[in-house]
Parts: sequence; C-alpha cells; structure tokens
Amino acid sequence: LAALAAAAATGRKQPKTSPKAIKFLFGGLAGMGATVFVQPLDLVKNRMQLSGQGTKAREYKTSFHALFSILRNEGVGGIYTGLSAGLLRQATYTTTRLGIYTILFEKMTSSDGRPPNFFLKALIGMTAGAIGAFVGTPAEVALIRMTADGRLPADQRRGYKNVFNALVRITKEEGVTTLWRGCIPTMARAVVVNAAQLASYSQSKQALLDSGYFRDDILCHFCASMISGLVTTAASMPVDIVKTRIQNMKMIDGKPEYKNGLEVLVRVVGKEGFFSLWKGFTPYYARLGPHTVLTFIFLEQMNRLYKTYVLDV
Repeated sequence: LAALAAAAATGRKQPKTSPKAIKFLFGGLAGMGATVFVQPLDLVKNRMQLSGQGTKAREYKTSFHALFSILRNEGVGGIYTGLSAGLLRQATYTTTRLGIYTILFEKMTSSDGRPPNFFLKALIGMTAGAIGAFVGTPAEVALIRMTADGRLPADQRRGYKNVFNALVRITKEEGVTTLWRGCIPTMARAVVVNAAQLASYSQSKQALLDSGYFRDDILCHFCASMISGLVTTAASMPVDIVKTRIQNMKMIDGKPEYKNGLEVLVRVVGKEGFFSLWKGFTPYYARLGPHTVLTFIFLEQMNRLYKTYVLDV
C-alpha cells in the first residue's frame, strides 16, 4: 500500500501486465517447445505402461531396453511417433492450464504484492489442471493410441497418419464421445499433477529466492523445476497408468476391456503386482522433469522478453 501510495503521489502508473491472450499463447508455446525435446521419453513411458498387461511378465526389462527395441524395430523416426498429437495436446492442455493458473494467481495476489499461500496455490493448480485436461483429452487419446501402435502386430495396428487423421477416424469409427474416453482419470491425473507441479514450482522458487543463494534467473528456474518434477512423478504415476490403459483399450465382443478406473487399478495390482502401478517410473520422471524445466524456462524467458520489448517500451 505504501508503494502504491508513493507511485500515485509521484504520478507513476502501476506496472503493466501481459494481456490474457498473451499468457495463454506463451503457455502453449512453452509446452510445445518442451514436447519437441521429450517426445521419445513419452513414447517409452506409454509403451512400458502398456507392456505385460494381465501378467507379471514384462515386454521391456528397463527403459533403455524399451528405447533400443523401438529404435531397432521402428527406426529413429519411430521414437517420434505421435509427435503431432503431443504438440496438439500442449497447444490445448498447456495453453488452458498455464493461462488459467497465471490469471488466478494474479487475482489471488494481495495488493501489497504478497503471493498466495501454499494451499491456495495448490487449489489454483488443481482447478487449472482439471479444466485444461478436459480441453486436451481428445489429443491425449490420439497420443496414447499413436504411441502404442508400434508394439502391435501389423494387422492389429490402427495406423493413424497424424493427430488430425486420428481424431477424424475415432469420431467416424467409434463416435465423438470416444474422444473423451478416459476423461475422468485424465482430469484426476491433471489435478494431482498440477497440485504438485505448479504449486511446488512456485513454492520451490520462492524458497530458493528467500534463501539468498539464488537470483531470479535460469539456474533458479531449473532447480525449482527439478524439485517440482520429482514431487509430481511420485504422486501421479498410479493415476497415469489408469488413464493410459483406458484410452488405449479396445472393445472385446462389444464390451470395453475395462469398466472404469478402479477396475484397472485392481487388475494391475492383482495380476501384475502392486509396484506395477509405477511401471515406467524412469521414463516418466525423465520426461516430466525436463518437460517441467523446459516449459517454465521457455515461459519465463518469453515473459521476460515481452516485458522488455513490449511492456517497458
């Protein structure tokens, strides 16, 4: 309040902020830029979560075994299968999620500049994540199916050419509602991911700055992002495997392979073992950690450049 009063007394304006459309745009672009780097890890994670369904035997022994098997059988281009779906997911999901989070965060920041507390940050993150997940579910379904295709025999593959071909064919062959198959676990995963990721990123960054050892620069963003990614990986993997299995399932004699997410959990634990809920842990974190790092670094740098060359001009 004292700062605002001083600014008013000297005739200075309050600091300008980016328009909402720019916040949404930067959120999507940051996520898409990060996806280009981590798509192979997403592919490995999905393949591992789908391997050995209904049995304790595993198709891939380790993440490296999965990666080398894909390279050997499908070539270098094979590890980028589903990239178009990954980019569309970020354009929809991340744009909505980060845009809404940024807007709500500013709304909840007090007039003296004090940021929201931890629990409020978590609530904002969960709300933003759930809305973003609903918007991004069709691209998510296409991504899961495209990345899973290469592990099937040639006569069982869906053979989608790109994400738009996938969306059109799913609508024609299975109905438009199939685009939102697995919507509930997708939104549940997003709630867990965003509560952990966005709130822990803000909290970690604030703690690092308060320590006095960091400045608000790329090193600080990197460290905060790695902490955030670790928390998120540990919390969200069981929900993620449910989402992956449901979105990839096929109809058997006119009935879905799984009735709901609870059945997926029970069958995975019962037939594959409790720790199979964390199947693909290494590529999940190897993807999520760098994706979190790259997304926030791209976002912070775009915001800084926009402030320097547009707002402050």
